[in-house]
Order: sequence, then C-alpha cells, then structure tokens
Amino acid sequence: MTAVEYRGQTTVITGASAGLGAEFARQLAARGSDLILVARRADRLDALATELAAAHGIRVTPIPLDLSLPGAGRALAAEVSARALPVTSVINNAGFGTFGPFHREDPERLQAEVAVDIAAVVDISRAFIDQLRQTGNGVLLNVASMAAYLPVPNMAVYAASKAFVLNFTEALWQESLETGLRVMALSPGATATEFFEVIGNDAAAGGTRRDTPEQVVTSALRALDRRNPGPSTIPGRGDRIATALGRMLSRRRGVLLMAGMTRTDR
Repeated sequence: MTAVEYRGQTTVITGASAGLGAEFARQLAARGSDLILVARRADRLDALATELAAAHGIRVTPIPLDLSLPGAGRALAAEVSARALPVTSVINNAGFGTFGPFHREDPERLQAEVAVDIAAVVDISRAFIDQLRQTGNGVLLNVASMAAYLPVPNMAVYAASKAFVLNFTEALWQESLETGLRVMALSPGATATEFFEVIGNDAAAGGTRRDTPEQVVTSALRALDRRNPGPSTIPGRGDRIATALGRMLSRRRGVLLMAGMTRTDR
C-alpha cells in the first residue's frame, strides 16, 4: 500500500463538532477530501462546514444526528443515500465517558454511553462497510482509547466500551486485508478536548499531561499512510510504553493500578 489519497474521497466523521472529530475534519479537508460531518450540535457543524468549504474548496455536508438513538447508523446511511453522497471513508470518533462508582451512575446516562460508544460504532460500520470495501482505497478508523487496554475502576463502562471498539476494529482489519480498505483502531491517551468537561473529573486523565488533537490526528493519519498499516495505533511514545508495561502485569495488579490512578477522593 502507498499513502492514502484523500482527494476525490468523501469521508464521514462522527463527533465532528469539537475535539478530535473537528481536527480530523480540518486535516482531511486540507488533504482534499469531501466531508460529511455528523454530531448533535447543528450550529457547530454548520460553522465548521462553512469554514472548511471556503478554505479548501471542498464539499462539506453537515448532518445533525443523535447517535444514542437506536439504528443511528442506518438512519445516517439513509440520509446520505437520499442526498446521493458517495462514501469512501468513515471515522467513528463520537463517544463520551462517565466517571464514578458504577453503583452510583445514572442508568439512562450509562445506556446512552453504551449506545454511542458501542452500538453506533457497530451500526455505522455495518451500514457503510460494503461500499468502503468496494471502493478499495478508503479508510475505516474507529477511535478507541488507552483505557481499552486495562479495566478502569470508576470508568468501568467507558473502558469496557473502548476495549470492545479495539477488539472489534482489529477483527475487521483482518477481514478487510484483501480489499484495499484500511481499517484501524486509534487509541489516544489523555487529550486536550471537551472529554474531561463532559466526564466532570480530571482524575480520569490519570495525570496532567495531555496531547493536543492536532498531535493525535497527525499521528493517526501518518499510521494509515504506512506501507503495511497494522490493526491499531497508539499515538504517543510514552503511551505505547505504558501499554506494553501494563500487558506485563497480572489482571489483579492491573486493575489495582488503575484504581489508584482514578480514585474518587482526589
């Protein structure tokens, strides 16, 4: 494989109103890809679409959609089809976390978390993967997290959902090897986005260092451009080392380590 040619492509990006999603939109627009931007906040999508279309001369289509609703992926695919938009690449970036002891969490919030972080990723991937495989030169990138690699007390559902995304995506990578479609899971560490405002607790970061969205997206696109890209990538060197060390721990020690990093009494 050679570097991905985004000019002439149309890329769906979920969670595009802020953070990594908006940064993916900016960097792919600069590479010449038309975009379909998906998120709940229509005003932000419209503003970003106007900015990128003017700056890069590309077609940008904002589609406001609540991905916590059942069948969100099929609803998105139907809307895209109704507008006769060809889709060649998908970036499943939308997601959010909750923080606190599981037995104190709001059940409706947990249900929405599972719907967005797991169900929507599966539904969107399934809705578009046939045409992605037929095109043969696009990308399916699902955003997981460093939290995918160990159970995380006080973020039990979030970490488990990202473990699902990681394993799901790596399996699709193997299934797509002969198609030309590049499938990859992206597992960033703590990143300077709205995630910690939504989650409501900086202890979830496990430290004070945070990468910028630009650093994470640049690393992800560089990984996709490799001659033989693997099924997953971790952007930061320090995060890759931490993941390798974590795999050497017993399950018991790993859980206790993460519990110490995400204590609720901080």
